[in-house]
Amino acid sequence: MTVSVLIADDQPLMRAALRMYLEAEPDFDVVGEAADGEEAVELAERLRPNVVVMDIRMPNMDGVAATRRLASGMNGESVKVLVITTFDLDDYVVEALRAGASGFLLKDATAEELVHAVRVIAAGNALLAPAVTKRLLDRYAHRLPPTTPAGSELLRSLTKREHEVLALVTRGRSNAAIGQELQLAESSVKTHVSHILNKLGLTDRIQLVVFAYENGLIQPGAI
Repeated sequence: MTVSVLIADDQPLMRAALRMYLEAEPDFDVVGEAADGEEAVELAERLRPNVVVMDIRMPNMDGVAATRRLASGMNGESVKVLVITTFDLDDYVVEALRAGASGFLLKDATAEELVHAVRVIAAGNALLAPAVTKRLLDRYAHRLPPTTPAGSELLRSLTKREHEVLALVTRGRSNAAIGQELQLAESSVKTHVSHILNKLGLTDRIQLVVFAYENGLIQPGAI
């Protein structure tokens, strides 16, 4: 399977470097480049890449706003976004994760780390561990919105077992660890996680952690 990638960065040299690294892989196809978020959204709507490698800080429309547009779905289908940034504890990173990014990578990452990140996200997985997301959100929790009636309604749609699984996911537990704690097969845990994501309208485990913060399931600093 060929993985199609769109690169969005306002620095031409950075775009050239990212293209070189990605096109060195025989199963990767860089289908386009964008110099800002607005162009990234336009090209993504037309080219339908599997993954957008998105710089956070860009002119006209930044990477956060562009990620929100892409993750919200175009023609009923969202686009996977890997955001790249200079600082891992940047509040822009938190905003990008809340907007729907499937993970982030620092700009000083190696070519191997970039390729791995794109593969993970193209496969439908989140790159960033929930525990790391939690560390970021703890730092910027004061910027999160209050609990919404819509969020409460979605939570009520979950079964008791799904609530138990969700609580452990948001604490960074793996499927294997959750299965051991709840005495479930790992495959059953995976099914529960999939059902939770579908019911809450989320894309991955990172979004589950964000949702948990926004709806009061996790308090800043809690383990």
